[in-house]
Amino acid sequence: MSVAVVTDSTAYLPRELVAAAATPLTIVPLHVVVGSLDRRESDVEPDDLAAALRSFTPVSTSRPTPQAFLGAYEQLAAEGATSVVSVHLSADMSGTVQSAQLAAGQAPLPVTVVDARTLGMAMGYAVLSAAQAAGRGAGPEEVAAVARARAAASSVAFYVDTLEHLRRGGRIGAASALLGSALAIKPILTIREGAIEPLERVRTSSRALARLAALALEAAGRAPGVVDVAVQHLDGEARAQGLAQQLRADLPADRVGEVVVGQLGAVVGAHVGPGTVAVVVSPRP
Repeated sequence: MSVAVVTDSTAYLPRELVAAAATPLTIVPLHVVVGSLDRRESDVEPDDLAAALRSFTPVSTSRPTPQAFLGAYEQLAAEGATSVVSVHLSADMSGTVQSAQLAAGQAPLPVTVVDARTLGMAMGYAVLSAAQAAGRGAGPEEVAAVARARAAASSVAFYVDTLEHLRRGGRIGAASALLGSALAIKPILTIREGAIEPLERVRTSSRALARLAALALEAAGRAPGVVDVAVQHLDGEARAQGLAQQLRADLPADRVGEVVVGQLGAVVGAHVGPGTVAVVVSPRP
């Protein structure tokens, strides 16, 4: 192993994709406090989080400590890595990048920290492409560039049942303009330049899901080659599976690599709330 790839738990990569990665991935978890219990994100079941949010149990999130990243970097150095590319969720949404940068300054090997300017599978696919580049022997500069490019090329659109969770968590950004009419609309949001922004507003959840499908088809149509698609959700399995089924039917077979369905983890789930459905379209390099 020469270049090792590290990410954080908000990539929400399905286990089978992690297992199939071209080079082993190290995933550093963020933390979630549910009530008074502080746990790693990977130890919090999404269904339990959704139940806590619905019962108004206090939920908060926190970034990994620099020590957590330093421990990961030291372990990789001990295993034979000569450098690390560490890819993390947008610095506009979390201090995770800052923790990684602090740890990089103390690491026993060179560490390149990449702010993906996004999260979820938009970041997850970038991590997989970085691992593929590292697996074929690319240097750290190229591995980091591959991650940045795929993350930047990916599009994210998501529907939330309510903006209240984003407001409480302080992550609402420009979407705060929708708060005044939040009871009368179903907002569709996106991530631009690392921050959440409003995209559209519709009147019903069924229309929101239809718009997510249309937006995904438009994004795939703009891409120059093959795209991968991920549908992610919190406590919205039926909605997510229905959307994925529609996309599999509507996307040209020669233009789509895979359509995967997965749950959002507790960190993002705490901010978007139950019922959220997101679709990621990620052009392959």
